[in-house]
Amino acid sequence: MPWPPVDDTELFDTIAEEIARQSSTLQLIASENFTSPQVLRATGSVLTNKYSEGYPGKRYYGGNEVIDRAEDLARERVKALFGAEHANVQPHSGANANMAAYLAMLDHGDTVLGLRLDQGGHLTHGSPVNASGILYDFVSYGVTPSDERIDFDQVRALAKEHQPKIIVAGATAYPRLIDPVPFREIADEVGALFMFDAAHIAGLIAGGAHPSPVPYADIVTFTTHKTLRGPRGGCILSTAEHAAAIDKAVFPGLQGGPLDHVIAAKAVAFAEAAHPSFPEYAAAVVANASALAERLGGHGLRLVSGGTDNHLLLVDLRSLDEDLSGKKARLALDRAGISLNENTVPDDPRPPYITSGLRIGTPAVTTQGMGVEEMATIGDLIHRVLTHREDESVLAAVRAEVAELCGRFDPYPGLEA
Repeated sequence: MPWPPVDDTELFDTIAEEIARQSSTLQLIASENFTSPQVLRATGSVLTNKYSEGYPGKRYYGGNEVIDRAEDLARERVKALFGAEHANVQPHSGANANMAAYLAMLDHGDTVLGLRLDQGGHLTHGSPVNASGILYDFVSYGVTPSDERIDFDQVRALAKEHQPKIIVAGATAYPRLIDPVPFREIADEVGALFMFDAAHIAGLIAGGAHPSPVPYADIVTFTTHKTLRGPRGGCILSTAEHAAAIDKAVFPGLQGGPLDHVIAAKAVAFAEAAHPSFPEYAAAVVANASALAERLGGHGLRLVSGGTDNHLLLVDLRSLDEDLSGKKARLALDRAGISLNENTVPDDPRPPYITSGLRIGTPAVTTQGMGVEEMATIGDLIHRVLTHREDESVLAAVRAEVAELCGRFDPYPGLEA
């Protein structure tokens, strides 16, 4: 029986609007990026029709000969890209990847060390409202008050006191390099496993712009979008010792059928990240973040930790106006065509849905081809919006300038819904 003759212009008009929004406004959300046309093509392929519970060579459905080859491509490519012994490319997200790693290595109630949410950590690093904090006994470490960098003395002291089974490194809002070596040393001192959540920085690691945790960590989790520029999804790398436990935790422990079309798109992204030009991209992301931080600092805005070493920066808005919250700033910037997100700063007195800060990232604008000169312009535009946030005429003027800037760096010329 043929498909119903539905011409869904309502939905596809909406997609066209989103194409226009992404092409005419600034995408400065640190966890977002533009995928390549090949990644889009794979994500929208007929592989979405297939059910493939299990793993290559051991499926619970027939007709998976082709799917097996696609998943094997993704697994072999990502292992080669990061120098890992084992890879599982089935997690639907970074959060799923983290929960699968916990499921594989922990018993209910086991103790884990993770970075506190308001210090830059992720919900899955033990937030009490997240499954990680509900199912396991997380102890949180933070950053030093003086330089707002990870307090390794505190990590060591907490590890010795609480004897965790896993120490988790990695962050969702931390603007500095994270050295895996001290974490490995502390884990060894207390007999803990070392897990590194590289969700935000996987692309920087692949491009050589951030130290790789793979030689040091027992488990590395990450998302395949963000700085890696792939489809939305997750991945787990591990030593061979933990391979079977990881695979069992992902399926059947946490998920059912994998998303074959997304796994194929991951394979494309891994191939693109292995291209000789990718380190240039990773270096440009970091250079752009540094340039944007310098420009905003020149306008008197305080940067958490004083700057950035990676793809993102955190701005403490109280340095501009004590009454300006992250949420108010984000809403004003949205009206001006600048997309980013409010974010807590260390020891933030405001709740997470209000915050005192902004998180700003450069992966997407760098993919578009923008450089340090454009970052100076963007820094000026952000400052103008923040200081005239209630003047709609200023916001409209900035939006027009943003559209003109983005018009010179169209990420998808000719793309239609």
